[in-house]
Amino acid sequence: MAKSKLKKNDPVVLISGRRGERGKTSKLLKVLPDKQRVVVEKLNLIKEFVRPNPQKNIKGGVVEREAPVAISKVMYWCKECEQGVRIGYRLGDGSKQRVCKKCGTVLD
Repeated sequence: MAKSKLKKNDPVVLISGRRGERGKTSKLLKVLPDKQRVVVEKLNLIKEFVRPNPQKNIKGGVVEREAPVAISKVMYWCKECEQGVRIGYRLGDGSKQRVCKKCGTVLD
């Protein structure tokens, strides 16, 4: 499996998916590299039916939460380019930096 260039809290855009969600931008909540999936804030919402558990103070009922999305369905959102872009690496200042492949700005 290829290493993901996306990190937690990165701004991303959904490039394919449900009609109403395609093109929306949000931030990454979690990256699951072993499954090649990511969890994006307020996108791909599902309804989960939760049983009450008094020991853990869980009330129970229907809970809406984010489901994982395939990592190939999202792109990094560059603030300079104002669109989804690919990420590259550049060696600078003795460390590896992530850069936008379109405009060349350093992302980290």
